[in-house]
Amino acid sequence: MADYAGFLDSKRQATKPDTQIGGEYKGSSLFPFQRELVAWALDRGRAAIFADTGLGKTVMQLEWANRLGGNVLILAPLAVSHQTIAEGKRFGIEVGHSIDGHIAGTITITNYQRLHYFDSADFIGVVCDESGILKSFDGATRQAITIFMRQVRYRLLCSATPAPNDYTELGTASEALGELGHMDMLSRYFVNDKRNAAMGRAYGKLIQWRFKGHAEEPFWRWVCSWARAIRRPSDLNGYDDSEFVLPPLEERHHCVESSKPQPGMLFPIEAISLHEQRAERRHTVAERCAKVAELVDHGDPALVWCHLNDEGDLLTRSIPGAVQVAGADSDDVKEARLMAFVRGETRVLVTKPRIAGWGLNFQHCAHMTLFPSHSFEQYYQAVRRCWRYGQKRPVVVDVVTTEAEQRVLRNLEAKAKAADQMFERLVKYMRDSQHSIEAVRFQNTVEVPSWL
Repeated sequence: MADYAGFLDSKRQATKPDTQIGGEYKGSSLFPFQRELVAWALDRGRAAIFADTGLGKTVMQLEWANRLGGNVLILAPLAVSHQTIAEGKRFGIEVGHSIDGHIAGTITITNYQRLHYFDSADFIGVVCDESGILKSFDGATRQAITIFMRQVRYRLLCSATPAPNDYTELGTASEALGELGHMDMLSRYFVNDKRNAAMGRAYGKLIQWRFKGHAEEPFWRWVCSWARAIRRPSDLNGYDDSEFVLPPLEERHHCVESSKPQPGMLFPIEAISLHEQRAERRHTVAERCAKVAELVDHGDPALVWCHLNDEGDLLTRSIPGAVQVAGADSDDVKEARLMAFVRGETRVLVTKPRIAGWGLNFQHCAHMTLFPSHSFEQYYQAVRRCWRYGQKRPVVVDVVTTEAEQRVLRNLEAKAKAADQMFERLVKYMRDSQHSIEAVRFQNTVEVPSWL
């Protein structure tokens, strides 16, 4: 019975927060659109801010945490902790770093991988930085994060790409915030024509969900009740974009030829299936890595993205002075090498998007190379480590592929269009919901409402 009671406790949501967060609002150093987002998130108590890279998610989540009046835990990807601490110092907000479960201050930051050391009872609030990474964890880790958040009263999710190509992934965020559970959301707004949801979880089958005939508009309005999404300040009540202008982005495509065709073939043919595409990628490791080594043969910082261990190892050997951050490295080694690149101590960093593709700011670097995959989110996050608001130089992205991998590029283009459509819908319904109530704006000369 004790075990069963514990199971029930893990399913129970913490008491829903009220909106009376007292004290003086100290958001004068924020941009007006940031102040409005922070005020909205404080008012809700449990909210998601989906703001593009460089729009200040870090300072917004720090301001939100600083206003709660109790201990707050920030969960962040590897090496992002150090950048968050530095950002806090800029704005006069102290952030303590903990890796063993001790409370390092009113605001404590740790890596997602260290969550098991912490007790949810010690905190009144929790922030998931780059919360889009949640769906990249295995089921056990994601469930542990969700259970931890259930026991905490105030919650904030921050991400640039909440669900770039799959609307159903928004259920992960909804469940973490105490809104609809993932499956509850699916059953309310979506239908699975093939009726293979249960089988898909067991056997890895492709599960395809589509909106019910009446449900698309109600779905987006429901999402906008707990989330705000912006790619530029003007998306939120028409704020000024002049301080947030991206530099030019030049994407150059390089198609390398294999030294010999696939076994049994007289000449290269397009890889159709995933099995064929993986085989093509392994078959052309040497040619593609040689092209990358040629492209980064200059004196400026360069970021080299790969997917296979063989690619990472060969690239590190081929590029003088390159340092690799690999999956087999310990978390401490990963953090040390990533921060060395941030500080300019390493000229060329070789790593994978799933290791360093979330949250890190590599604005000192304006050149990267990558091998494409079917994951648009990985591509988007990889590019945005350098091409982001605050970058002062044009950014060059060299995409290295082979003739047989053109289908992968076409798939990425289609997913990019789907991501744009999702953000357009979120922004549209967000604006509609704002027009239906009086929007709260904080200006330096305006008296702060008593409920803040």
